[in-house]
Amino acid sequence: MAKVELSGVSKKFGEKIIIPGVDLTVEHGEFLVFIGPSGCGKSTLLRMICGLEPISGGTVAIGGKPMRGVPPANRGVAMVFQSYALYPHKTVAENMAFSLLMQGMPKAERDKRVAAVADTLQLGPLLGRLPKELSGGQRQRVAIGRAIVREPEVFLFDEPLSNLDAELRVQMRLELAKLHRSLGATMIYVTHDQTEAMTLADRIVVLRDGVIEQFGTPAQIYDAPCNRFVAGFMGSPKMSFLEASVERQDGTCLTLRIPGTIGGSVELNLAQPMALSGSVIVGIRPEHFNTHRTAGPRLQADVEFVERLGGESFLHAPAHPAGALVMRQGDEEARSIGPGKCEVGVDWRRAHLFARDGKTIPLKREV
Repeated sequence: MAKVELSGVSKKFGEKIIIPGVDLTVEHGEFLVFIGPSGCGKSTLLRMICGLEPISGGTVAIGGKPMRGVPPANRGVAMVFQSYALYPHKTVAENMAFSLLMQGMPKAERDKRVAAVADTLQLGPLLGRLPKELSGGQRQRVAIGRAIVREPEVFLFDEPLSNLDAELRVQMRLELAKLHRSLGATMIYVTHDQTEAMTLADRIVVLRDGVIEQFGTPAQIYDAPCNRFVAGFMGSPKMSFLEASVERQDGTCLTLRIPGTIGGSVELNLAQPMALSGSVIVGIRPEHFNTHRTAGPRLQADVEFVERLGGESFLHAPAHPAGALVMRQGDEEARSIGPGKCEVGVDWRRAHLFARDGKTIPLKREV
């Protein structure tokens, strides 16, 4: 295990700045996930930690040792790529042992390490096979095993599950979580899949245009997003954003008018005194809508499409006057609902509030 420290790490391609400067500490034994839209710099950042991409500025330290000028093979890291990158003419055992062979390790020790790792990853019966004789999930386990046998201080994963089908992704997520628990190793994982991020990470780094938008636990990222971008990016389906205008304010009590709302105005309590006027944005997660008639302000929605997923359904009302709505309902609640008009209740206590510039306006939460 080792701590990874990034201080002012930046990257330029020619005159174009890709990563303006990142400060980040990954603790011993932590599972950290980089997530963000395509082109945000997450894979580039990972490759700079590994040494496969030179940094333009700042420093990378692993285990307290600066890595400037240190080649990738000597950094104590092992990287698992999106493509399995296995030698097609070598068996599973030979692929896993290759880096140890290059280090000059005796065959008996190589075989011992490979056998131990193969047992952990349930690859024992496959050691004599060639990559072409394996499934996608098995090939990815071999790639992970090849990293483990090196006993690195840090594991780096660059979207390792993106080539797998949905069922295998779920299985491999569970195996990675168990692997991290058993090894206690420092792991840095790149993905654009928020389900992977939320289920695997101890902490998440949300990136946009090479800048860290938010850094925290999955619960912090989901329940207390720092801005509208993070709120909209994390969550599937994403948060609904409603246009609202400030009707009146009494201290920290805020009364909002939202188009398409019946049953009165919406009242929210600010976490701290601040003067608000004009228009704001109210964010509602899909699970905080309900189609039962409830007291208080409700939304009139024209549902255009229903995604029925068995145990739950998603109702889509893209033409609501305040903004497109996506509502998650349980199977029983949604069974009788089809396309058409309906009234929708909202748990306003769970709402989020954003200024026009996208910054979060903190609200008081009931305990």
